[in-house]
Amino acid sequence: MPDLFAGPGGIDVAARQLGIPLTGIERDPGAVATRRAAGLPTIHGNVRAHRPVDFDEDVLAGGPPCQTFSIGGTGKGRAVLDLLVDTVQLAGDRLWVSTPATLDERTALVLEPLRWILDAIRDRHPYRAIVLEQVPAVLPIWKAYAKVLEARGYHVACGVLNAEEYGVPQTRKRAALVARLDGPVALPSPTHRRYVKGVPRCDGDPALKPWVSMADALPGRSPFTVVSNYGTGGDPKARGRRDCDEPAFTVTGKISRFRLVDADGHELDRFSHAEAGQLQGFPADYPWSGRDISQQIGNACPPPLAHALLTAATA
Repeated sequence: MPDLFAGPGGIDVAARQLGIPLTGIERDPGAVATRRAAGLPTIHGNVRAHRPVDFDEDVLAGGPPCQTFSIGGTGKGRAVLDLLVDTVQLAGDRLWVSTPATLDERTALVLEPLRWILDAIRDRHPYRAIVLEQVPAVLPIWKAYAKVLEARGYHVACGVLNAEEYGVPQTRKRAALVARLDGPVALPSPTHRRYVKGVPRCDGDPALKPWVSMADALPGRSPFTVVSNYGTGGDPKARGRRDCDEPAFTVTGKISRFRLVDADGHELDRFSHAEAGQLQGFPADYPWSGRDISQQIGNACPPPLAHALLTAATA
């Protein structure tokens, strides 16, 4: 399974759990150091420098960089969504991706999975299954991908998922696409209840598990309250607090700015890298390495969510 923009290994951890062969392509040296410390097969390089013919695997996964699409990012990607959708549609007609010269280079990376998909189709070795994830703003692009894939015989499902509904101890929304050639496909069904502020986690559908709290994920911590460095959904005017018996706010590269206080308001030690990784769903002993570890963690796909997506696409 080529994993494009593989980061420190969120999708790959899940793939390894499922027995799916994988090779991650990642250009950031820090993330590569973490991947290699974790024993994940890795190519240190640019996704654009490789093609499907270089790999034998029949599953494709990827999470292109989100900085130009996220609410806390530059906004360049959100400003050109219509252009990106048109580019995807044209590429589907031609079986070739032609990137408009006016596109910001980082924004254009959201088209790279399509290049790999169309290259594989042209080479008569189409991927059996595809999994893509990104921030919610990218959903219109995934929907355009879906039309292209359906025209080529794929079954496709896409939508926005809530990470806590898959056992991740944080609230995090992701636009996901799953596709397969050999039969119907659907987005994974939630395994846990959705977090709603003020609603006890014992309430809700009894067929679903309660959402996972920060205290569940970090049992060695004494009781604490998190004071967010940003508002829910990235709105700086909506800064908030969450107690340890709730899921974390969305984990980003700025998680080190989260303040932790006890019941009396006294400052506590902030989250360590290991703890931040656990709030993403990584194992407690995951070997975070290299530079910019907080950014690596914030950029990663939560392994429990990746596990659900890969299962939906390949089972």
